[in-house]
Amino acid sequence: QVQLVESGGGLVQAGGSLRLSCAASGRAFINYPMGWFRQAPGKEREFVAAITWSGDSRYYADYVKGRFTISRDNAKSTVYLRMDSLKPEDSAVYYCAADPAFVDSTIPSSYKYWGQGTQVTVSS
Repeated sequence: QVQLVESGGGLVQAGGSLRLSCAASGRAFINYPMGWFRQAPGKEREFVAAITWSGDSRYYADYVKGRFTISRDNAKSTVYLRMDSLKPEDSAVYYCAADPAFVDSTIPSSYKYWGQGTQVTVSS
């Protein structure tokens, strides 16, 4: 089992930045590719970014490419999502996830472990 706990969400003005963290505990974090997803009210959960276990490869949804950066620190069992140039449409609950069926999966159901989410609200 892997337990994931997100933090770092909050209220920010458009154009601002936030850094989300996802702390993992349980089975060896280093073994798992990790992903970030988000879900706005009334919408499907959507892919944001993913990273391989080594951090060598990263994948981004087109709507965040160039603005968001995923990274990880395996010594701290933590994955991060740095979000810059935030827009109101980025407002959502952000979730981290672990152990996908394949490393660059964008499909929520392919991830085995999930955190509880952290709210990000971007005001205009």
